[in-house]
Amino acid sequence: MAVCARLCGVGPSRGCRRRQQRRGPAEAAAADSEPDTDPEEERIEAGAAALAGAGGGRSAGPSSPPRCSLLELPPELLVEIFASLPGTDLPSLAQVCTKFRRILHTDTIWRRRCREEYGVCENLRKLEITGVSCRDVYAKLLHRYRHILGLWQPDIGPYGGLLNVVVDGLFIIGWMYLPPHDPHVDDPMRFKPLFRIHLMERESATVECMYGHRGPHNGHVQIVKKDEFSTKCNQTDHHRMSGGRQEEFRTWLREEWGRTLEDIFHEHMQELILMKFIYTSQYDNCLTYRRIYLPPSHPDDLIRPGLFKGTYGSHGLEIVMLSFHGKHARGTKITGDPNIPAGQQTVEIDLRHRIHLPDIESLRDFNELSRIVLEVREQVRQEQQQEGGPEDAAGLGRQSPQPCAEPPAEQAKGPGDGGAEAAAEPPAQSGQGQPFVLPVGVSSRNEDYPRTCRMCFYGTGLIAGHGFTSPERTPGVFVLFDEDRFGFIWLELKSFSLYSRVQAAFRNADAPSPQAFEEMLKNIQSLAS
Repeated sequence: MAVCARLCGVGPSRGCRRRQQRRGPAEAAAADSEPDTDPEEERIEAGAAALAGAGGGRSAGPSSPPRCSLLELPPELLVEIFASLPGTDLPSLAQVCTKFRRILHTDTIWRRRCREEYGVCENLRKLEITGVSCRDVYAKLLHRYRHILGLWQPDIGPYGGLLNVVVDGLFIIGWMYLPPHDPHVDDPMRFKPLFRIHLMERESATVECMYGHRGPHNGHVQIVKKDEFSTKCNQTDHHRMSGGRQEEFRTWLREEWGRTLEDIFHEHMQELILMKFIYTSQYDNCLTYRRIYLPPSHPDDLIRPGLFKGTYGSHGLEIVMLSFHGKHARGTKITGDPNIPAGQQTVEIDLRHRIHLPDIESLRDFNELSRIVLEVREQVRQEQQQEGGPEDAAGLGRQSPQPCAEPPAEQAKGPGDGGAEAAAEPPAQSGQGQPFVLPVGVSSRNEDYPRTCRMCFYGTGLIAGHGFTSPERTPGVFVLFDEDRFGFIWLELKSFSLYSRVQAAFRNADAPSPQAFEEMLKNIQSLAS
């Protein structure tokens, strides 16, 4: 409407020219000296000025510039002007006059709004065959369901998940993102559609459930409240298979794990898989989703934050969100398991305490690595006692970590000289690394881990019994390999987890503010607890 106001001759600090002409010179001068008006008042005045241009009035004085009413512009120019305005402003513009309302039925305007606001790249002219206009697509599909676009975590007990709702052509589709098959952590993510929304007729949009193997069927989407919505299937018989639960389980197993039950020899792993199938199949008709944001980045971050796929022993691959909070980094589970559910903080990295790995031969000795890590843990405890409280997990203030591996002089030290004196060391050259190998006795689901690392830090990992019983944080080593991969050595479990970045671009997933991201983390953790 600001464009309309300028074309009508309504300046930022002047009222309607028609109204000014009724004033005396002194009143007009006083009006010009008044401060800017309220934006909503300007919108009303702009509309009034446009209508005044069609109704005539007193002739302007010789010193007044020629009046150019918006109503006097040719329709094709008005179409260009209106198409450049946000779609949410157009309904108000349609109330100004009959001419504006008639022009706003031009599909060119709404085609551009669909493309610029929602990225619809399809040939919208094809809609004419079905009798659906671009205005219908914008108002009844894109604008109506705009609040569900973005990333979401489904409420599936401890297992969680990652849902990405996007505009895909002339559809809004909810894609469930799944980690690659265990243990191929570097493979791309898999995804399958859970629901879709499209406009088949002019009256209203159609919601379809995509679960099962019998094609799309009737579903429902309800926006429960801000940052929360739910889906419901109205034809759950489409989810069932002719071979019964046994066929459904085998099909699910091939999709989820890429293998058959006979290929899995570990008895405990078979129990975990069967438990997950029984639990998650209860949610095939109704699901609730809560919004999640991608972590904000900062120039001082160790690496770019984001989503990563990680190995978790018999539980398979899980999705973890890495975020930075000043002197700490956190790994929060987006998907989880019965031991550590989704939403919990699986690892925390203390960026103030860097760990110097010994030479490659000494590193193979698990006891030597344990000695180094436990020394750092004791140092952390002493610092906490001196500070008179627990470690600052909120991360007030930022501290840049020392880059890369220690310099050659430090690497030449013997096995007993490892420690956490990173703050006193000169920074290493960019791109420099050091050899890395897992100690003997440390198990890894993926033996194809990098053999060179940039740096290591002290960290703690969360472990618990089945059902998240007796949770405790235990010491470990955070190993940074490169911009897209890191690892964590769980000392107490003698286990190693390898994490690889999720290489996907997500729209509508950025947090509106750092405070909103922190609040989101608290919410999903409280739900998991």
